[in-house]
Parts: sequence; structure tokens; C-alpha cells
Amino acid sequence: MTKPSFILRPTLAPLVTACTALLLLGSAAAWAQSPRPSGGLRMPEIPQRPAAAPAVSAAPATPATPRVQQADFIDAVVNSEPITNSEVRTRLQRVQRQLAQQGGRVPPQEELAKDVLERLIVDRTQLQLARESGVRVDSYAVEAAVQTVARQNQVTPAGLRERLKADNIAYSQFEADLRNELLISRLRQRDVEPRVKVSDQEVEQFLAEQSSAGSGVLALNLAQVLVAVPENASAGQVATLQAQAQQVADRARSGTPFVELAATSADPAGRGNGGEMGLRGLDRLPPLFIEATQKLPVGGIAGPLRSGAGFHVLKVIEKKQADGIDTSVTQSRARHILLTLTPQQNEAAAVQRLISYKRRIEAGQADFAALAREHSSDGSAKDGGELGWAGPGMFVPEFEQALNALAPNQVSDPVVSRFGVHLIQLLERRESKLSPRELREAGRNALREKKFEEAYALWAQEVRGRAYVEYRDAPQ
Repeated sequence: MTKPSFILRPTLAPLVTACTALLLLGSAAAWAQSPRPSGGLRMPEIPQRPAAAPAVSAAPATPATPRVQQADFIDAVVNSEPITNSEVRTRLQRVQRQLAQQGGRVPPQEELAKDVLERLIVDRTQLQLARESGVRVDSYAVEAAVQTVARQNQVTPAGLRERLKADNIAYSQFEADLRNELLISRLRQRDVEPRVKVSDQEVEQFLAEQSSAGSGVLALNLAQVLVAVPENASAGQVATLQAQAQQVADRARSGTPFVELAATSADPAGRGNGGEMGLRGLDRLPPLFIEATQKLPVGGIAGPLRSGAGFHVLKVIEKKQADGIDTSVTQSRARHILLTLTPQQNEAAAVQRLISYKRRIEAGQADFAALAREHSSDGSAKDGGELGWAGPGMFVPEFEQALNALAPNQVSDPVVSRFGVHLIQLLERRESKLSPRELREAGRNALREKKFEEAYALWAQEVRGRAYVEYRDAPQ
């Protein structure tokens, strides 16, 4: 079978980091994870000026409470583009909420405000470079990102609009933030990927290190149920909520499926996946969580644990070495139709063609394989679009994310990637042991991700260093 042109991805950067979207929706992990290619790139530490933090007002009152309008002012200018204090305040409030929900320590407001401003400056420099470099994002890609965020939060697009409205977030601003995230993501893919090279010798050395006892740092995959406690809760309210959390913990210990309990969580991002946070190194988990779960076996329950957000009940889903490689993976067998973009066929036209193909396939009027042979631009066309069995990390992130959301025999909506627009059908899934060749490829992907993190950190500092940044003092 001819390998498709896109199957070995050069990096693990996501379709959209979704950090802005998830921050807007209250994901407890968004600040800690974003914006990270794949599952782990942190923003580089960039020296900050020893000046006062931007002035930040208290969190806004609820809509029912009259508010005094605070005058806005400029905290910094990035290449003649201002960053206003209202932007800093908005981001700061979200970050504080995320950290509190995570159960970790929330830094002092002055310290956190400096970090937020510097992060906004870094984001702004990259966004400006993307625009100057001609990076473009089609409206369909933005809409696909909206659909992804809605699906991750277990709501319909209409429900997403309602949630944003309830949080006093304009939908137009939400879309603009998503577009900016996509622009920055595509810029990173273009500028950072060519810097990442992994040799065969490095792969062999990495695998040898992995096979030695005790290598790597312990990582945990935890699931949580959060019983939120309001800021001004009375002692009686706190006691009632603690009893509620204790009941959740007791039910978990007695065998009630945790996914059922997670449906009651105060954290909306965790309801759709059983409350799972995903496998994380200990440096990416709150100390409160680590202390309570590190000595527990897989399946163990901890809590209730009290944090600034409320009471947490935790379950240990998985324990492993952070840099270890799974020798058994879930593989997918899929096929696709790829339409490349040309002056005669732009993204919108390709999307419409694939939508029509999907309708014909679902109506039984056309065969997927036949359409792939006739229309697909990929090397797999002669095989009816068949891609063979593939494990995690084998496809570009946009493609893999859409594939993972499919049930067997289901056909996706059109998926935009750097190669064009795809229509994907999942045929079947299986659990499989990695062959030696697949194990080497998994090791190569792990090294590539690590190197991408390092290359990204250096690149981000370079972009930041070329920018003209002027800090402004708050008006007296």
C-alpha cells in the first residue's frame, strides 16, 4: 500500500491549542496546558522588567449587581499595538479561576498579573508575525474549531452560545480569539517544525534508556469530581457541600462508576470524559493532588480534598513513567478522501465538494472507496483511500482529532489540515502490541515532541526579542 503523503507528521502541534476557548469555558487545565503543541509545551520563561504589575481591579460583580465602570488604560505597547488593562484583567480573572479549580496555589494577584501581561505580549508578537507573514485562516476552520470546543464541553453549538452569553462573553470575541489561536498555531507549525530533527542514533539511545529500570519521572492520570464552594459561602453551606463531596467519595469507594459521578462535577470540561485529566507529569499537577494520590494504587480514591475552588474527589486512573512508551496501543483503520487546494479550488469549494460526497455516501448513492479512487489527491487513492492500521501520533493532529471522535463506519465532516481538506471514515479499531518498528516510531515521536518543545521555546524568545515593547505605568 502506498503511504499517504501526510501520515508521518513532523510535529505534534494541535489543530487549535483551544487554550483561549477552554479558558473562556472554565476548563481547569487550560492555563497550565496552553498554548502547547500536542500534550506538553509550556510557554518559555522570558525575563520580565522589574516594574510594578499592571493595575488590576477586583473580579467583576455578577450581572445583577450594579457595577462601577473602571476607566481603561494601556499597560503595554507591542510594535505600536496596545495591550489594555481590561485585556489583562479579563485574562487574569480566567486564570485565577482555572488555578483555583485545579486545586493548586493561586499566586498573589500582583505576581500573576505580571505573568499574564507577559503572556499576552508573547501571544501578540506571534499573532503580528503570523499576519505579516501572510498566514491565513479560513472561516470554515474557525467554525470547525467552534464545533470542537462545543464537543469537548458536551454541548451543542447553540448550547455553547448560551454558555458564553451566561459568562458575559460576546460570541464575536470568542470567534476572534479562536481565529487568533489558529493563526498562531499555523505559524508555529511553519516556523518551528523545520528546526526539529531526530536521528536514528537518538531514537536507539532513547529506547535503551526507557528499558532501564527507574527511568523517567512518575506521571499520573487522575479523574476528579469537583464540588464547588462559593467564595462567600457560610460555614453551614461549606459543611453541606463537604458532606455532598464525602457522599461522592463513599459512592466511588463502594464501586459506583466514576464516570457516573463525574457527570455531577462542577467542572464542565470533565463531565464528558469521566472527569479524566489525562496523563501528566508531577510537575503539571497541583501538590494537593500529588500528595493525596501518589501512594494510592490504580483505582484508588482520594478525598474529599479542600482547595480554593471547593472539594475534590480523585480517582487514580493510571500510573506510569512520564517519558515511558506504551507497548500496547489502540489502533484505527481508516480511509479518506483528500482534496488539495489550488487557485481553481479554494478551501471553501473543497469543503462543499466533500459535504456533497458525504451526503451521497450516507444516502447510499455513492461508495466511499470509489469516490476516493476518482477524486482523492493522496497516494492512498488507488487503494480506495485506505490508510491501513495506525496508532496515536501517526497522523497530523487535525486528522487524528477528527478520527478519534468517530465511531466505526462513521464519516466525518470535512477536516482542514495543512495538506488540504479531508473526508474521513473510520472502519474499525483494535488493541495491538507495538512491533519493534512501531516501537521505534513511537520513540521517534516522543523525541520529536520533546525537541519541538525546546525549539518552540527558543523560537518564541526570538520572536519576543525582535519586538518593540513599551511598558506603561498605570495612571495615578
